[in-house]
Amino acid sequence: MGNIDHDLPAAPPAAFVELRDVTFGYGGRSILEGVTLAVPRGKVTALMGASGGGKTTVLRLIGGQVRAQRGAVLFDGSDIGTLDAAGLFAARRRMGMLFQFGALFTDLDVFENVAFPLREHTDLPDELIRDIVLMKLDAVGLRGARDLRTSEISGGMSRRVALARAIALDPELVMYDEPFAGLDPISLGIAARLIRQLNDAMGLTSIVVSHDVEETLQIADHVIVLANGRIAAEGPPDTIRASTDPLVHQFIHAEADGPVRFHYPAPPVDADFGGALPGANP
Repeated sequence: MGNIDHDLPAAPPAAFVELRDVTFGYGGRSILEGVTLAVPRGKVTALMGASGGGKTTVLRLIGGQVRAQRGAVLFDGSDIGTLDAAGLFAARRRMGMLFQFGALFTDLDVFENVAFPLREHTDLPDELIRDIVLMKLDAVGLRGARDLRTSEISGGMSRRVALARAIALDPELVMYDEPFAGLDPISLGIAARLIRQLNDAMGLTSIVVSHDVEETLQIADHVIVLANGRIAAEGPPDTIRASTDPLVHQFIHAEADGPVRFHYPAPPVDADFGGALPGANP
């Protein structure tokens, strides 16, 4: 038998991001209640569910914008909630974020939007920044649009510029908050393909928050469905499609009524019609 090298570094955990028994709310309103989930390293994980279910809150917890009231949020084994300012900034440099609707700087052109994180967080010379920006723009098919103002590009192009900015610092984790919202079918398909291609080509770990069921399930390796502050379902796309859970079935098949009711809770009809006007004195 050969000698065992005890100095070999430990293998990285299979889960790049974990939430362990996380509870969080705003004011007196509970958003997440004892949520435990794992984001596999190197995969595209879709975070889905009805509006208000806590999906964007999960991204904010991972990025350290808010901190769990109970439980732990782990990024590559480090508890985000226990990091000091320097540690948090170091962790964020390993993350990229594509905000809903892109969130580009309107007073900067396409080139400078992508160059912004490089100028803010590195001391690279202008020549190298230029080459990096052009490579990132080329990766999203927009190298030729580098000199355009943000007012001169379409919504789909804006989202692709924002994606180039999100990967400018070569992050290990990229989070997408509703990357398909408001896009036409062609732009939506391009955005989805880019998420998948960039994840595989760059060895990323990706978290996609989306309501676009079909496009998201086509590119995801792993799907987590949040509902009522908890995980309603989890697994590969085919498992989610075949789920018999009433809430998951309603969401995946876009049914108007089910566990998520069409009618907001209200008094009986005969108690409302013909009764006192709202706000009227008795």
